[in-house]
Amino acid sequence: MPTYYTSGEFAKKAHVSIRTIRYYDQKNLLKPSTHTASGARRYTDADFAKLQQILLLKYLGFSLTDIREMTLGSGDRELLLDSLQIQKRLVEERLKEMQNVATAIDSTSSTLKAGHEVDWSKMLDLIHLTSMNQSLSTQYQNASNISARIKLHRDYSLNKEGWFHWLFRQLDLKPGMKILELGAGNGTLWAQNLDRIPKGLTIVLSDISEGILADAKNEIGDRAEFQYAVFDAQKIPFADNTFDLVIANHMLFYCNNIPKTLKEVKRVMKKGASFVCSTYSKRHMHEITDLVQEFNPEIVLSSTNLYDRFGLDNGAETLSHDFTNVTCYKYEDAIELSESTPLISYILSCHGNQNSILLYHYNEFKNYVDDKVSDGFHITKDAGYFICKK
Repeated sequence: MPTYYTSGEFAKKAHVSIRTIRYYDQKNLLKPSTHTASGARRYTDADFAKLQQILLLKYLGFSLTDIREMTLGSGDRELLLDSLQIQKRLVEERLKEMQNVATAIDSTSSTLKAGHEVDWSKMLDLIHLTSMNQSLSTQYQNASNISARIKLHRDYSLNKEGWFHWLFRQLDLKPGMKILELGAGNGTLWAQNLDRIPKGLTIVLSDISEGILADAKNEIGDRAEFQYAVFDAQKIPFADNTFDLVIANHMLFYCNNIPKTLKEVKRVMKKGASFVCSTYSKRHMHEITDLVQEFNPEIVLSSTNLYDRFGLDNGAETLSHDFTNVTCYKYEDAIELSESTPLISYILSCHGNQNSILLYHYNEFKNYVDDKVSDGFHITKDAGYFICKK
């Protein structure tokens, strides 16, 4: 039997005020596990997990509205474990950042104490360190979404080679090549294939997010062939005719101006160089959309159909305006599972309105998904890549 705590006991054990506990209840952030016959709130040990999530996300800078949606399902052990792992990574990242700040302060202080002239470039470094461009809250959100998506594909796909191993094998890398990956994210394409990389490559990993590139550096480690650059793919900061290969792995459809991005890609490619860009079709994982809309037709997992912007069905025509020898190759795969948690985690990571709609119906939705997957659930995967030449 669970141990029940009054609001006061629960607040005291958590080192927060009773007013905070009541406020979180009013805001539908932390509802008590039960009420007494007279209506008094009663909390259990499991409620501490939810409170921990709320306080951590609040510390990272999320609004209470964001937190309300992001803590959906935090009572599920597997979702809680995933969240804790991401929190640990962010705390470790913050520790590194703060250590760098402390080192910069010590250096500047020593210079001043010794009566030497201050190196103002070091002072600028200190300013940069203490005015982070990428907030921890954004890093948390990106890491959570990426983790949920990778886990579903990694653990439940039928093609055991995996997308990143398969795509890497298609690249036909040769020693001495200079390579640019746009929207490299956390560097998984390379982190999963480090032992297959030929010697003598120069690999530039780029992304618009400084925080995600920091994850890539941590995953790949200290390797001389890798460089990292933060920029928008619509304005690539490299000279004409620089790269032998440019890669855009499931990222072109995120670009605000795809034609402008493609012209930039072509500009930085050497004559005869290859451009590899992956995407998917409208059939890709359509069963997940069907599942949530059967539960509630108002749920939209994405406000934009990315495959309409650049997909397997229209990508060749889009690329043909700037490139030659456009060829498409498909990746044969599907997902099959019989447990609900990884599927729910994926759904909650989407960029639509699902979290706000499911906020007051999470338990009902979980039971619905449990029933749907109990005898096995099949998810179509229709993804591939185009390769073309300058």
